[in-house]
Amino acid sequence: MKKQLFFCAAVLLLAGLFSSCSENQPSPAVNAEQAMSNEDLIKKGEYLVTTIGCNDCHSPKKMGERGPEIIPELMLSGYPGDRPVQKVSAEALNSGWGLFNPDLTSFVDPWGQSFAGNLTSDPTGIGNWTEEQFKKALTQGKFKGIDGGRILLPPMPWTNWVNMKDEDVKAIFLYLKSTPPVRNIVPAPIPPDALFADQ
Repeated sequence: MKKQLFFCAAVLLLAGLFSSCSENQPSPAVNAEQAMSNEDLIKKGEYLVTTIGCNDCHSPKKMGERGPEIIPELMLSGYPGDRPVQKVSAEALNSGWGLFNPDLTSFVDPWGQSFAGNLTSDPTGIGNWTEEQFKKALTQGKFKGIDGGRILLPPMPWTNWVNMKDEDVKAIFLYLKSTPPVRNIVPAPIPPDALFADQ
């Protein structure tokens, strides 16, 4: 009986030691992330930006052979601030339509008109942002990542990224900070009661 108790105690002790050792060791996935160079993170960020559709709204486009095509020198620079804002069709809006402009950088719906932001490394984009600001914008929907500011307007799908991993946020941020700067001051949103002021 004493031998059995001693044996059980030894097994439990070894199991406890093994468990505590394995808990203190970082997982291979963590080690792999730590081992990623900035260059690897930037490549990962480019992959994420491309696959989650950031260019769909944030990159001005021109009509090409296959429909709207990104203007390379304006990629990710948002709604062009020097472009006149098109007049909104009150009839379409009142009939329940949501309206995109031709290159998808602006959208009109019951909240008014919103314009895709400049995501390039220029100071008029995210050039002066910290990673923490970027994370708050992307995962909490805070305009410019500033607490107490307004929430990002639709169609920005920030609610899809609430649980995005920190390493993915970092990769996207590093990629965007590596993009060529495009100076472009995007217009402020137009509230619903001002949509038809000039019409």
